[in-house]
Amino acid sequence: MISHLDHLVLTTSDEAACVDFYTRVLGMALEKFVGGQPPVERKAFKFGQQKINLHVRGKEFEPKAHLPVPGALDLCFIASLPLDQVIARLNAAAWPIVEGPVLRTGATQKIRSVYVRDPDLNLIEISEPA
Repeated sequence: MISHLDHLVLTTSDEAACVDFYTRVLGMALEKFVGGQPPVERKAFKFGQQKINLHVRGKEFEPKAHLPVPGALDLCFIASLPLDQVIARLNAAAWPIVEGPVLRTGATQKIRSVYVRDPDLNLIEISEPA
């Protein structure tokens, strides 16, 4: 019945820091669009054929998760470049790696991963096929 994930929603307590992390550090594209009821300008981070819509804590759009809170996500992304280059980019951005590289089990195969935390302390796993 389900084909793939289209988007997910991330709730942040610091919009500027969140935008900086997902665009500058992770290299996602910032998209601005109008949506919601009433229609307002919104932001999302695009990568591949997916995106992460952004909600700011206390200014969420309806409908929303039952308890939208910053720092509750644990996400794994497959990198578009080798993990060693990801590590170099994180180091150049002075973004701390909290664990890795380590071997893990991904959705379709073994992966090699590093873990970082975004500004809201969500756990972000960045991986390559092992």
